[in-house]
Amino acid sequence: MITAIREVRRAKGMTLDQVAQACVPPTTAQTIGRLETGTRTVSVDWLNRIAAALGVAAADLVRLPDRQDLPVAAQLDETGAHALRRPATAAPPVVLPGMVAITVGAATGDYRAGDILWCETLAPADFARALDRDVLAPRPAGRFAFGRLVAIEGDVIRLLPPASPREQVDDPAWLALPVRLVRSL
Repeated sequence: MITAIREVRRAKGMTLDQVAQACVPPTTAQTIGRLETGTRTVSVDWLNRIAAALGVAAADLVRLPDRQDLPVAAQLDETGAHALRRPATAAPPVVLPGMVAITVGAATGDYRAGDILWCETLAPADFARALDRDVLAPRPAGRFAFGRLVAIEGDVIRLLPPASPREQVDDPAWLALPVRLVRSL
């Protein structure tokens, strides 16, 4: 299996040791280095552990023959645009099972008209992961509520919509947590 662990790690600005320490359970920088270079076989378990440590989807670490990567031309930081020391590529987003999208029809809060939010769906047991983040919650009769998740009180969640007073949603079956913003410029 050909991986992009090194490219993603470097793009995130992390050292081998930082990734090793961010793994659960922690491992050694030497192990991460061996997994990056292919001198040690990357199992699905290792792929998931490293992806979690890097804050990306495991699919972002795998190079597939039918997926075309985008060459990175420069890196932008607070001092401007800079040439890369080594060639790098950016993997296109991968749709994972259970993902949904939200399209933005008119500017609201932090979002502009035309934005697309790629969201992972969360089961009720995982709602706490979304505290203080924007979420989409289903309501009865095919309606939805969208806003910042500010409280979870038993089966009730409280949202702070971008432009209106607080909203309460009773016993939602799931929440959609935006994980990627796609914006045309």
